[in-house]
Amino acid sequence: MSTKIKTVLALSFAILFLSPASNLFSEDAPSTGQFHSIFNGQDLKGWHGEATMDPRKLAAMSDEQRAEKMAQWQIDAAKHWTAQDGELVNDGHGVYLTTDKSYGDYELLIEYKTVPEADSGIYLKSNPQVQIWNHEDTNLAPGQDKGSGGLWNNSPGAPGKDPTEIADRPFGQWNEFRILQVGSRTSVWLNGKHIVDHAIMENYWDRQTPIVSEGPIQLQTHGGEIRWRNIRVREIQPDEANRILQTANDDGFTSLFDGQDLSGWAGAVENYEAVDGSIRCKPQTGGVLHTSEEYSDFVARVEFKLPPGANNGLAIRYPGSGDTAYVGMCELQVLDTEHPKYKNLDPRQAHGSAYGMLAAHRGYLRPTGQWNYQEVTVQGSKIKVELNGTIILDGDLAGVNEFLADRPHPGKDRTSGYFGFAGHGDAVEFRNVSIKRLP
Repeated sequence: MSTKIKTVLALSFAILFLSPASNLFSEDAPSTGQFHSIFNGQDLKGWHGEATMDPRKLAAMSDEQRAEKMAQWQIDAAKHWTAQDGELVNDGHGVYLTTDKSYGDYELLIEYKTVPEADSGIYLKSNPQVQIWNHEDTNLAPGQDKGSGGLWNNSPGAPGKDPTEIADRPFGQWNEFRILQVGSRTSVWLNGKHIVDHAIMENYWDRQTPIVSEGPIQLQTHGGEIRWRNIRVREIQPDEANRILQTANDDGFTSLFDGQDLSGWAGAVENYEAVDGSIRCKPQTGGVLHTSEEYSDFVARVEFKLPPGANNGLAIRYPGSGDTAYVGMCELQVLDTEHPKYKNLDPRQAHGSAYGMLAAHRGYLRPTGQWNYQEVTVQGSKIKVELNGTIILDGDLAGVNEFLADRPHPGKDRTSGYFGFAGHGDAVEFRNVSIKRLP
């Protein structure tokens, strides 16, 4: 069960207006699905005012506190935001205009026009931001000379912080953004130029945790008039999201499963089966199904689907026999974490965790019955897990000295071993399994 940050509004939700799914931008691949207009060109239905704020803190308020805060923000928004002849206009002041609806994976098309003294941006999932600002003056702030479109609040030097080139049009002209967000992965096109490619958007509010799985889109106002128009969103479904993540950088990967049989696999082969292009653990069985080759440092990619309450795992540097959670480097949990039967789960047992050693962030699994995409990077003693476009674990097993139930993990320092699936009696499915050795 994904954690949903749900904002309780003092406003009524509006019905979204439909518009043709045309795209004004140069694209690496054609879009599919229907775009929905989220600004009707006439009024602010579907939007509300909201100050810049950590969405987790907003969600933690009582209903009464939140409603009071939202009402104050809405009064402020009405002073500074208007709809004029199909354009959304802000005078450079006030709270940020925020969608009533929250979004997970989506594509956003939006046009804007601003003035030199303005410093604006687009918040994604309540997180700052895709930057908009002046790059033309001689006295510019550090980074301002790079132009608009970067993920400005990423750490210095982090991918995506600066756009790859200046793509802004002169002031007085309309600019066109295309923004693609899958999990925390963000790509940006400005005026047809691809200036941010598949970069992780860092959590401005807490850099030790990922951004929330769902959240609203916010239009920032800061110091000068800005106008917006043609604002459209296309929500991305899981299968497309998985394709985007898998094809973003697929060089050097070798497929481990042909979709037809278990050729090339060893271990508990009799307890698994090839069904409809996936590897499935037979119910009431288990054990470790593993590769025939050993791996040291690698990146593994896999899609998986969980039945309700299901439990499985990824065997990392497994020696070929024994309980991989202890004798291998680790077992990465594959678990329907939020199922009621796991209500007393230790954090180090949640999905994506290095079982009993390092806890993964929760709230990024898709609902049971949907395919999830996961990428695992193993380098030396370090291990990183990215789930559905969000990094949920990034740690070093070398520094672990406290274990669940005080049970030691003698295999955690292994430098090589097999990769595989650690079944625990549930019909968990895996597909699109591939691996790449790292030098």
